[in-house]
Amino acid sequence: MINLLPRYLFNFVILILLQVLLLNNLQFSGYVNPYLYILFIITLPFSTPKWLLLVLGFITGLIIDIFMNTLGLHASATVFMAFLRPFILSSFSPRDGYEVGTRPVPSDYGFGWFFKYMGIMVATHHLFYFFVEAFDKELFMATLSKSIVSTLVTVLFVLIAMLFAKRDSNTL
Repeated sequence: MINLLPRYLFNFVILILLQVLLLNNLQFSGYVNPYLYILFIITLPFSTPKWLLLVLGFITGLIIDIFMNTLGLHASATVFMAFLRPFILSSFSPRDGYEVGTRPVPSDYGFGWFFKYMGIMVATHHLFYFFVEAFDKELFMATLSKSIVSTLVTVLFVLIAMLFAKRDSNTL
């Protein structure tokens, strides 16, 4: 795990910078919000302990909250996503379990597997985030549609990011 630290630290910094400097400044009429930073939690190794997932989810979300001035919304949504990650991974696990040394990325388990896994992770994050942000049952349909559209756009951004990530490089 120690030799993987530089790779994940690099991924963390790059994804946070992309989110803060580029994606937060894109204007999609205030309706579509792509959150690429969650790719950091999504692509952590299978062997990451649950407690570390929660801590990394909190730190990642808190940093985004600091830059976006959202008072814990991203931290709570990212911790929720990190909490659900082991359950989601276990529902998609191969019969013999995950191979040691592999990661939840398309190059290790295929595009179809990654797409399902990543789509569910992004959807859980976005649904939690937007419903906590709105916190109003009268806005249910508007919040649900905002969550769905933002999920689709984030999935597109994640797929583009994964295309840029080389198979054996030190990124993602």
